[in-house]
Amino acid sequence: MSNFPIDLGAYQRISLKPNQQTLTEEQRAALTANIQLCRDALVFFTATGAARGVGGHTGGPYDTVPEVMIMDALFRGAAEDFVPVFFDEAGHRVGTQYLMSVLNGELAAERLTEYRAAHSHLPGHPELGFTPGVKFSSGRLGHMWPYVNGVAMANPGKIVFCLGSDGSQQEGNDAEAARLAVAQNLNVKLIIDDNDVTIAGHPSHYLKGCSTAKTLAGHGLTVLEGDGEDLDDVFKRIITAINTPGPVAVINHRKMCPGIVGLEGSTHGHDVVSVKVALDYLESRGQTAAAEFLKTIQAPKNDAVFLGSSDKWDANRNVFGDAAVAILGRLSQEERIAKVRVIDTDLEGSCGLKKIHDAYPEIFVSSGIMERGNFSAAAGFGMEPGKQGIFATFSAFLEMTISEITMARLNNSNVLSHYSHSGIDDMADNTCHFGLNNFFADNGLDDGYDTKLYFPADALQMKACLETIFFNPGLRFIFSTRAKVPMILDSNGNDFFGGDYKFVSGKDEVIREGTQGYIVSFGEALYRSLDAVERLKQQGVDVGLINKPTLNVVDEDMLAKIGKSPRVLVVEAFNRKTGLGSRMGTWLLERGYSPKYSHLGTHQEGCGGLWEQYPHQGIDPAGIMASFLKA
Repeated sequence: MSNFPIDLGAYQRISLKPNQQTLTEEQRAALTANIQLCRDALVFFTATGAARGVGGHTGGPYDTVPEVMIMDALFRGAAEDFVPVFFDEAGHRVGTQYLMSVLNGELAAERLTEYRAAHSHLPGHPELGFTPGVKFSSGRLGHMWPYVNGVAMANPGKIVFCLGSDGSQQEGNDAEAARLAVAQNLNVKLIIDDNDVTIAGHPSHYLKGCSTAKTLAGHGLTVLEGDGEDLDDVFKRIITAINTPGPVAVINHRKMCPGIVGLEGSTHGHDVVSVKVALDYLESRGQTAAAEFLKTIQAPKNDAVFLGSSDKWDANRNVFGDAAVAILGRLSQEERIAKVRVIDTDLEGSCGLKKIHDAYPEIFVSSGIMERGNFSAAAGFGMEPGKQGIFATFSAFLEMTISEITMARLNNSNVLSHYSHSGIDDMADNTCHFGLNNFFADNGLDDGYDTKLYFPADALQMKACLETIFFNPGLRFIFSTRAKVPMILDSNGNDFFGGDYKFVSGKDEVIREGTQGYIVSFGEALYRSLDAVERLKQQGVDVGLINKPTLNVVDEDMLAKIGKSPRVLVVEAFNRKTGLGSRMGTWLLERGYSPKYSHLGTHQEGCGGLWEQYPHQGIDPAGIMASFLKA
């Protein structure tokens, strides 16, 4: 561990027994030292993610170090009594898993300095089989406790810990898990970090009246509350939980990031610590080598120049909010209140809804991490003609709302849903946070209430799209990426979607003409496809490019155009099994068209990092060109 600038060899491998009631002076001193050592290490290596520009999460793993240290010592002192896995239903606390993998000798310490970097195998959520020492995949919030119930059933007579949080407990999955755990008297011990912080705010503010402890007690669990920074109290409650039959929740109340100046108690602690705050912390702790190491890190840059696009880039996920504010501003306050309700899912800053919140708080509902219930609330508001709900979350979570989407359709609801972080671009969180199965939203029958899926290619088209569809009836799903995208240019170098451009729902668009076939694309894959098209033309291959911003509607004229061409290649970042390419081939065949056809999409586990996800999947310009030229 000598190549790591913090001496993790100083970790003291003490043992604790489930039958001891108090800590000895030696054990307390060792645990205290371990806690500080591990917190220093977590601040340092998660900050390397900040320095590299890939982000990450510091507060969650930092907070839970005391309970993890106790669990580790218990696993060592009475291995036969436990399933020795640090199951954690907050996947963004992946720093815990990586640190414990190092301390257990399964991962080299210096690897931690590659946190979330492309091809480092240290993504933003734990992935089983991907990172040495990681023993489970966490998926998304609320998915782990139900899974751990099954682990407990498979290991009768053993104790299974599940690290939880007040944020993850907002998910409906956990309510179901609680009922099953109590009904079956499962030996699951929840260790919950209750710091009253989620991404967008404080649960005590936006979910007034809600208490994690009271909720779990209401489900029938034994609940043990206390101060998460009082080591003796935490230990006592964990020991009590171990010796109490059935499911028990040990709830540790603490401020987010205790002891970190500039982050303590702040929502910013949920994400990665800034380099400046990390340097101040490390230097105050005497970790000068770590601070100096942090100062040397250079963020990687994508130096690619994309032909056919401007040098102006913007984030469509934020443009959605700007465009919505402009449209809502044309209504009176009375009209807005009567006709529109915006329901957040703790992601207002990530999905552009904060712009609406700031401008028109009277129509904004701050809510928690409850995708299903929040979508249904938006749909219920939009049940009456002339009214509509607005809903937003990450595209990865669309899969969690499929049943609610069906109910909204059956009730003729009018909902405008913005699903950001679609595809794979800039997704260091990696595979479980990829927004790949967006076509699942179009799950109705042919005669069902109108459903449209839209994926604008740049900021100008996002604005134009919203202008057209904002007050349309039906379910409208509009997608954007985490990454910024450049403006698409026409063949004369002007903004393709600028000037007098009007968005027409259901119509595809010719970005470039071609005689040797067409590439069909959309969203953030469009500018990469355009680059490939321009470079192929330079090589004498006259390929065209079609933008399909309305994903689930057949434009018969355009389908005929490309169907009569020699070659069609669909390029997308969606799941190759469920995306546009899997549908378009069928559409062509049904109409008797038989061009040479193929499609590219996401087809394998991610590699971490940012733009590096695209070449990893073979859907960068080089991969697109190679696929089109393939005999």
